[in-house]
Amino acid sequence: MQKTNFSRETEKIIKRISAGQKDVPRLLLHSCCAPCSSHVMEYLREYFALTVFYYNPNITVSEEYEKRLMEEKRLIEAYNRQVEIQDFTGMHSSPAAKRIGILEAPYDPEAWFAAVQGLEDCPEGGDRCSVCFEMRLRASARAAAGIGHSLGRFDYFTTTLTISPLKNAMKLNEIGQRMAEEYGVSWLPSDFKKKDGYKRSIELSKEFDLYRQNYCGCVFSQRLAGKS
Repeated sequence: MQKTNFSRETEKIIKRISAGQKDVPRLLLHSCCAPCSSHVMEYLREYFALTVFYYNPNITVSEEYEKRLMEEKRLIEAYNRQVEIQDFTGMHSSPAAKRIGILEAPYDPEAWFAAVQGLEDCPEGGDRCSVCFEMRLRASARAAAGIGHSLGRFDYFTTTLTISPLKNAMKLNEIGQRMAEEYGVSWLPSDFKKKDGYKRSIELSKEFDLYRQNYCGCVFSQRLAGKS
């Protein structure tokens, strides 16, 4: 998997969808926050019926969790207004863009702390982060398989996490594919930071005045960023 161009793999799947599939495929998009999802939603809503899956038990402080969730909802509402009035001025989307839904998972930081117990001293990007990725992508795969909600099965699932230059896209895709095989759903490979994706997310964050932070949300990254 080391030499895989995940951005190209995304494009290949989209090309197949555009060429031969009549029904719009449903995609469950795990999102960590509004800024990271901004470009991803702008891009993928052209080709998929998107539902954002907000599951981030790694966010330690409940007030921070709620603030990020509210920003995610605000951005989705803004994108859906664009679809309603067919105004994509300044956007990379077109009239092919579709409305976006949201599925909120319960906020359960205790489960996250239990999962990373014993890994408190790991460096950022190490084993603790891998456990965190797997926890969130497992929940996403379960939800994509139709488990725990009434929205039914999804055709694909993926995550906004690969847009971050600080996240290991190869590791995320490896975990995502493994979870897909375990739950019998399709993983959409991605490296959303590529082709100026991360740059676009910064532009959109400014355009929509989105709340941004320079840490993922957990207490360990918070301390590293000097936010404690």
